[in-house]
Amino acid sequence: MSTIVVNPHITDAEWEVMRVVWANGRVTSKEVISILKEKMDWKQATTKTLLGRLVEKGALNTEQEGRKYIYSANIEEKEAVRSFTNDIFDRICQKNVGNVIESIIKDHTLSFDDIQRLEEILEMKKAFAVEEVDCQCAEGQCDCHLHHHGE
Repeated sequence: MSTIVVNPHITDAEWEVMRVVWANGRVTSKEVISILKEKMDWKQATTKTLLGRLVEKGALNTEQEGRKYIYSANIEEKEAVRSFTNDIFDRICQKNVGNVIESIIKDHTLSFDDIQRLEEILEMKKAFAVEEVDCQCAEGQCDCHLHHHGE
């Protein structure tokens, strides 16, 4: 029986486990342990603990086949990443979103296809662009000129 999950909080360590499951679709605990031993040098107990937490959170489904436990994701990678990025952007002043996106683009290697997709998206976004993005922060929560009263 699979659980419907609405964006559980996934820790950095749990993301490592989820990436293995997403990449493999259905995976045994032994396979996850082996991959994360190689990448993270984690002990078997660490990986098993993380698998258990992800099952408890509803992010993973587990089935027993004989003596093996098979894990599969209850949330799609694309949706988890979207939720993660939305969470990041919810934490910053909306006036800074463009600067953060610029920084991400500058700091990471992109393929020609990536750049073309970004150019197409930006061209479409122009139709709905605003002169200035409104700040949604509480007074004193950011350094926008809108919140410097009495100066």
